[in-house]
Amino acid sequence: MSSKDGTSTTNLAPLSPAVFHILLSLGEGERHGYALKREISLRTGGRLKIGPGVLYGSINKMLELGLIEESDDRPDPHLDDERRRYYRITAYGRKVAQSEAARMRDLVKLAAVRFGVPRHA
Repeated sequence: MSSKDGTSTTNLAPLSPAVFHILLSLGEGERHGYALKREISLRTGGRLKIGPGVLYGSINKMLELGLIEESDDRPDPHLDDERRRYYRITAYGRKVAQSEAARMRDLVKLAAVRFGVPRHA
């Protein structure tokens, strides 16, 4: 599958950790930038803390590539800040995330064959 400009899912591999984690988060539903940052930190047990430059730089790149899009849907206005921009994953973004997950799975299999699997893994 390819994006609107003809980029295939494999041409983007490997994805940066920030981009992959953003796609994972948006795979669960729409989020605004700060919610993405919080969720990624929680999901990784604080091992990946994305700063605003990396977060919004990644979001802008992902918008340009067609991996995500801005959403016009807003939650309850009493619970939301109107300045927030919400994002959602596109069908192409979902395919790219699936391709990256498959690439990583194959890499882990190769590493297991070469080095074995530690008992705690």
